[in-house]
Amino acid sequence: MENFTLSNGVSIPAVGYGTYLADCDSAAVVENALRAGYRHFDTASFYGNEAELGRALQQCGAARGMLFLTSKLWKTELGYRQALDAFERSLEKLGTDYLDLYLIHWPRPDDLSAEWAELDRGTWRALEELYHAGRVRAIGVSNFLPHHLRSLMETAEVAPMVNQIEFHPGYPQTWNVEFCKAHGILPEAWSPLGRTRVLDDPFLRELAAGYGKSVAQLCLRFALQRGVLPLPKSSAPERMAANLDIFDFTISDADMDRILTLPQFGWSGLHPDFPKQQP
Repeated sequence: MENFTLSNGVSIPAVGYGTYLADCDSAAVVENALRAGYRHFDTASFYGNEAELGRALQQCGAARGMLFLTSKLWKTELGYRQALDAFERSLEKLGTDYLDLYLIHWPRPDDLSAEWAELDRGTWRALEELYHAGRVRAIGVSNFLPHHLRSLMETAEVAPMVNQIEFHPGYPQTWNVEFCKAHGILPEAWSPLGRTRVLDDPFLRELAAGYGKSVAQLCLRFALQRGVLPLPKSSAPERMAANLDIFDFTISDADMDRILTLPQFGWSGLHPDFPKQQP
């Protein structure tokens, strides 16, 4: 497994195991992920599976030092005091005394009329305190767009180290990714395989076949070559292993260009500044 290095020098496995809607209540699923080679597990308070993931990792006998654990605070937990309380709840549920990465899940609450910039800044102040206290090794955000990041960084003492965003062929968020790179922020990809429309796309199928890989493997390699850390999820052992078998080929520059200029498709419809749109 290769690694990325965050702006503060912390090493993070280059592919993570996304746990949204995953069966973390089954120690067998988590054990299969560990056996496949995953050490980086991504969860969130909103996922409702932190306690299950923590128990499964303990049942599997995984040493805490070999793991990279990420969690996130939800829209209802924005604000200085709420963020500190949310962090403690996540630690308790995961059964650990520190996190490797802690993120603000969304930049705005569901009430889009709320003063999101002040909420973000108060929340970030809490994350900075946790970081300085050694309770978390790295801090960042999720689903932030460049204007959200600019606002946060105007008052931040510690710059975000990660921005976890929707990213896949058909929705590569090029400007957001470039903005993050320019400011030393590692982009992470949720939904790096897109949806059925992405995996069944004839062009991507043909392109993947030329490399002797699946479309899923092509999507994950595409993320890595864009400097984006993918977080695939699967409960099937063979797909878990296949999603890590992406370090033995390189997508050509010409094919990267073709993927980057595909028309938009496979988008979830989720946008932080607007009600959910039709994908």
